[in-house]
Amino acid sequence: MGLRPGGAHVSSIPLWLKLAYTAFMAVLVPVYWHHYGPANFLYFSDLAMFFVLAAVWPERPLLASMPAVGTLATQALWIADLIAKLAGTELTGMTGYMFDAAYPLYLRALSLFHLWLPALLLYLVWRLGYDTRAFRAWTVLAWVVLLVSYFFLPPPSLEPGGTARNINYIYGFSDTEPQTLMPGWAWLLMLMVGMPAVLFAPVHLALRRWMPRTA
Repeated sequence: MGLRPGGAHVSSIPLWLKLAYTAFMAVLVPVYWHHYGPANFLYFSDLAMFFVLAAVWPERPLLASMPAVGTLATQALWIADLIAKLAGTELTGMTGYMFDAAYPLYLRALSLFHLWLPALLLYLVWRLGYDTRAFRAWTVLAWVVLLVSYFFLPPPSLEPGGTARNINYIYGFSDTEPQTLMPGWAWLLMLMVGMPAVLFAPVHLALRRWMPRTA
């Protein structure tokens, strides 16, 4: 928030955006809960949605910076995979569910938030400033979520639709079968080391360089 002369606070985020985003979340959360179950909200992209909701009202830079540094790269990969799928080729397979008739069309339509969430995150960081503590904070959060996903949440399954499984691609990119390139523990370790190094750090450096900073 900024300050008017005399010390009055000025909101950095338009009220219409706060209301529109809150309304979208009011639809998405119960629909996802019904179709996928609560475990689905541990996907990093879904966690990002909750962080954005928590950020837009009090306008806290750290709450906006964490999902930005943590998901901008993966959201870009999701979009690239979707474009590849539409072009008739295969990139990672992570958007295969978008073309699976076992999932209702309205449910798949809700997943199109991946297309606009990166722009919203960049806008929030531009308006509120980038908090450089976000890299460390999201990395720790990601490690916890990956461990929970590996030890406690459902693995890939051939059952169509239904409860969310293979959360955060902890068993590979397919929701129907685990990857076979390496042992499961090695895949987990690769994600825990590789995600901060390859996905989070470059975004952190870019945001620190090109966005206003608050910390």
